[in-house]
Amino acid sequence: MSTTPDSPRIALITGGSRGLGRNAALALAAKGNDVILTYRSRREEAEAVVAEIAALGRRGVALPLDVADSSTFPAFAEQVRAALRQHWQREQFDYLLNNAGIGIHAGFADTSEAQFDELVKIHFKGPFFLTQKLLHLVRDGGRILNVSSGLARFALPGYAAYASMKGAMEVLTRYQAKELGVRGIAVNIIAPGAIETDFGGGAVRDNAQLNAFVASQTALGRVGLPDDIGGAIAQLLAPESGWINAQRIEVSGGMFL
Repeated sequence: MSTTPDSPRIALITGGSRGLGRNAALALAAKGNDVILTYRSRREEAEAVVAEIAALGRRGVALPLDVADSSTFPAFAEQVRAALRQHWQREQFDYLLNNAGIGIHAGFADTSEAQFDELVKIHFKGPFFLTQKLLHLVRDGGRILNVSSGLARFALPGYAAYASMKGAMEVLTRYQAKELGVRGIAVNIIAPGAIETDFGGGAVRDNAQLNAFVASQTALGRVGLPDDIGGAIAQLLAPESGWINAQRIEVSGGMFL
């Protein structure tokens, strides 16, 4: 069943219980979208976001998902299908936001194989195969939005592996856009700059020296806030942005220009 003028658009957000995912969920709900969000282990946080979405007059559903474990993706797709039928009497959703992620800070020479493999599973293999398994649930004319990082454009010591995964996602985004265009599905990737969240241990938020350095290297003179990214995501998934396709959109306030 396709979206009708009277039916809400539904966004599925991985890692939607905290940080930028939570902010994106609330920004999308504020614009009239319903949300399916995933969480790895903190169900209470996820349910709190669902309650916030309800307070905005929209419907939210929280489902558990470990994006590092691709063996669970077929079962997760069935959970999504069941949720769509139960809560919306629909077979498909409109928007997929591949947001879930972690931060590992380690120099190139010191990055362990275990760290590398963890980043691959969460930031590249996970989004690759999760999107593949969910494709039949994304409606024709829908939207996929991946998440990169400013670190894929500029280089800061300690992020060689993490940034490499994001670079891979940027290439994948173009291929997805090329191959899914036949279904009218637009695929883009957003690249946040340094944001004040608990990501990576909250260093940008909590380390005053780092915060001041980032602000000094940003054209708009401050570090990014979650609202800066959630609002941009909601805009990129808005109906009027449907002609934007295969693009990397950096949302960093002009960092390292």
